Amino acid sequence: MNLYTVNTELFKLDGGAMFGVVPKSIWNKLNPADENNLCNWAMRLLLIEDGNKLILIDTGIGDKQDAKFFSHYYLHGNDTLDGSLKALGFSKDDITDVILTHLHFDHCGGSIIREDGLLKPAFKNAIYWSNEQHWQWATQPNDREKASFLIENILPIQQSGQLKFVGTPLDAVESSGPLGSAFFNDNISLRFVNGHTSMMMLPQIKYRQRTIVYMADLLPAAAHIPIPYVMAYDMFPLTTLKEKKSFLKEAVENDYILFFEHDAVNECCTLQQTEKGIKQQEVFKLSGI
Repeated sequence: MNLYTVNTELFKLDGGAMFGVVPKSIWNKLNPADENNLCNWAMRLLLIEDGNKLILIDTGIGDKQDAKFFSHYYLHGNDTLDGSLKALGFSKDDITDVILTHLHFDHCGGSIIREDGLLKPAFKNAIYWSNEQHWQWATQPNDREKASFLIENILPIQQSGQLKFVGTPLDAVESSGPLGSAFFNDNISLRFVNGHTSMMMLPQIKYRQRTIVYMADLLPAAAHIPIPYVMAYDMFPLTTLKEKKSFLKEAVENDYILFFEHDAVNECCTLQQTEKGIKQQEVFKLSGI
C-alpha cells in the first residue's frame, strides 16, 4: 500500500470562528490573522493506493461555484486537485473510491463538476462513500448548518448512481460520546464522531506498521490539539470535547500519526503526554514515514 498527500487550494476563514472561545491574543500566535481577521487554512486530501484500488479521501472545495461564493474564501496557492494528481502520475479517472468524511462544501465540493451546463461526478469511475445518517443530516439540514451543505455538491452524487453507504454500528448512531467504527477494507476503518456534524467519518489506516488517522474537522490543525480549542462551526461543541479527549488519549497510548486536512503548515504529527496535557511531538510530512 502507498499513501500520497494531495494538496489543493489554500483558503481563508475567520480566526475567531476557527478557534471558538479561545481569545485572539492566544490563537493569533498559532495561526496569525490578516487585517480582516482571516487565517490561512489548507484543504489537504489523502490518496491511498491499495492493491487495485485508488482511494481518495475528501475532494476539496472544487471550482464550480460563482465568483461571489469564492470571494468569501480567498482561494490562493498554486496547488489544485488535478495538478496534484497529475504530479503523482494519476488522473481523476483512475480513482476507484472517494471517501467523504462529511458533506460540508470544503470537503466535498470537488466531487461534482459542471460540464456543458450539467452537474456530473468528477470521478466517473469511482464509488462515493458516505453513511446514511450523515446523508440524511446533510440533505435535510438545520438552519445553522445549511449554508455548508450545498445541494449541487450532494444530490448529483446520488443521482449518478455512484453513491454507497458504509454500515454504521448502533452505538455510533445513538452515542454522544466516543463512537465505534465501520470496516472499509483490511487496511482502512472509518471512525464516527458527532461533535462537528452528525456522523462525520475519520479514516484510520494501517500503514507500514503504523496507524494514521485522517483528522478531518475533529482536529482541523495541530493548533486544535488542546482540549478547549473547538471551532465555533461545531454543531455540538461539548460532544467534540468528549470525542477529542477520548481520541487524544487513545492516540498517545497507541502512537498514532495524525494527518491534518486544514493545517496550512503541519501535515502530520505524533503526540506526547506532558505535565500540561497532551501536546504535539514530532511534526513531519507523510512522505517521511
